[in-house]
Amino acid sequence: MLDKDDVLEGLFASWDGIAALLADLSEDEWRTATDLPGWDVHAVVAHMAGTESMLLGLATPEPDVDLATVEHVRNFVGAMNEPWVRSLRAESGAQLLERFRDVTAQRRIALAAIPIDEWNAPTQTPAGPDSYGRFMRIRAFDCWMHEQDIRAALDREPNAAQLSTADARISLDEMAASMSFVVGKRGQAPDGSRVLLQLTGPLSREIRVAVDGRAALVEDFGGAEPTTVVTLDGLQFTRLAGGRGLVSYRPADVEYSGDAVLGARIVQNLAYVI
Repeated sequence: MLDKDDVLEGLFASWDGIAALLADLSEDEWRTATDLPGWDVHAVVAHMAGTESMLLGLATPEPDVDLATVEHVRNFVGAMNEPWVRSLRAESGAQLLERFRDVTAQRRIALAAIPIDEWNAPTQTPAGPDSYGRFMRIRAFDCWMHEQDIRAALDREPNAAQLSTADARISLDEMAASMSFVVGKRGQAPDGSRVLLQLTGPLSREIRVAVDGRAALVEDFGGAEPTTVVTLDGLQFTRLAGGRGLVSYRPADVEYSGDAVLGARIVQNLAYVI
């Protein structure tokens, strides 16, 4: 059960940040390739506009090709996203930005009006069955990550203030929620492990996972020392967890203490986003 005002503050801040970032792009910049296979900046924004349109109840466009032949469409989610990207590709950057602003304005009104019981009601999300509030936190995370995709493609480094916003905080909350899966399932941390992910820089945070039969996110280790500490820049952490390449404008070093073999295995398996 996630606080509605808190999550919506993050989601709306993300939309505001994206619109501000896009406001002065040239048409060439809109067509700059990103780290996401097959997608340029225009495609990333078309995806976001398309997703919010779908959540408003608009029908997904019919694909103009057999999506099985599109190399970067690898799963069901990709097959849902690609028709929007393809159907909007003829729009100029300015037209697409106006569409993005319009659809997110409509979504703000719709989301603000949702009663709390519907906000907390179970629904299907990209992370499996959960509350509609969790779904919207995932939307905030997705949009914030895509802002960083655009920044990385255009080499527009976010400053400390731009990384100290509600959307950044909500996105890290969402990512932290998946770290027990990353540490326990993907990293194969043995029973008794106490793993501290120590994020530095503007996105500084400490994420703790303890393995006691199963891996779980914990507030502290009950006075015990961590068995593994992984220290890395917070923004680079988000890039690795999202399956993206590292950015040149943040430190790339990763430091380990304690069980360094386990730490390295966790970092190698950080990419959990489908």
